[in-house]
Amino acid sequence: MGMADQMKMLNQMRKLQKELGKEIVEVEAGDGAVVVQINGEMKIVDVQLDANKINFDDVDELAGWIKAAMRDGLKEAQEMAAEKMKPMMGGLGQLGL
Repeated sequence: MGMADQMKMLNQMRKLQKELGKEIVEVEAGDGAVVVQINGEMKIVDVQLDANKINFDDVDELAGWIKAAMRDGLKEAQEMAAEKMKPMMGGLGQLGL
């Protein structure tokens, strides 16, 4: 693979990363009590709490919902990112990685 091919590949990777930054998955827990948005770069974009659905006397329950939403959101974001990167992975195979 020549230098030009490697540069092209690098530019494609940068473009893909920008796109992943704009792709957002939204996950909820506790029947909508907690809503988390995570982008394709695994960054948390937003966290919303619905006070009407939360029992503030039971913060353990709330913490559990937040953990569940984060876990599920990261998993979905990783799957989405992997799907978007599939075409690139074919090209990386040509690099001998």
